[in-house]
Amino acid sequence: MSLHEELTAVKRSLDDLVRTVGQLEQRLGETRAAEARPLAPALVHELIPIPDTPYNHALWTDSDDEGLGVHSRRT
Repeated sequence: MSLHEELTAVKRSLDDLVRTVGQLEQRLGETRAAEARPLAPALVHELIPIPDTPYNHALWTDSDDEGLGVHSRRT
């Protein structure tokens, strides 16, 4: 390989490296921007009182048990 060909190959490799580093910097900037943005609006944590009154089973007589189906049918 001649000196001219070697220098051309080195220049091509450096150009590829500069382009790749630029792409990585852009992706890193996008990632940092995405991390800086909140995923959801800030949630206000408020206490919800739970009453000590007995559970009203009549409210749920016609409902299905999650994953089990209706009470009257076998699973």
